[in-house]
Amino acid sequence: MQKATELGVARIVPVLSQRSVVRVDKGQAESKAIHWRAVAVSACEQCGRNRLPAIEAAQPLLDYLGKPAPHTPRLVFEPQSTTPPDIEGLNAGAAVEIAIGPEGGFTSSELEAFRVAGFCQIALGPRILRSETAAIAAVVWLQAHIGDM
Repeated sequence: MQKATELGVARIVPVLSQRSVVRVDKGQAESKAIHWRAVAVSACEQCGRNRLPAIEAAQPLLDYLGKPAPHTPRLVFEPQSTTPPDIEGLNAGAAVEIAIGPEGGFTSSELEAFRVAGFCQIALGPRILRSETAAIAAVVWLQAHIGDM
């Protein structure tokens, strides 16, 4: 939440996948949302950002993927992917939806669900990154490629 906010991410949607380490039940959801918002507020104050990102409630991955797709490029970062990213024509400020997997990555059935939902699989390079590192790297990579860094 903190680093994504500092980097200017507009919307954060925590999803619960098969390999998610953290499980959020209904009783924890509200306290998590309050905590995440406080982290985002603090990050905005630190970096001088005047707009909080939208932070949605944690939800099952398949519920999220079952919602209508936005008219934006959708990328799921998968270390085993060999597909080169297609982000030609995007410019600074363009909306792009990215998905970062949990520790252990998304399962093959989840990756298939991403494909059906219109996500393109791409890799960040030859290294396997922790989830929190991959999120930062993906945002910075995207910003560098579209001229927002």
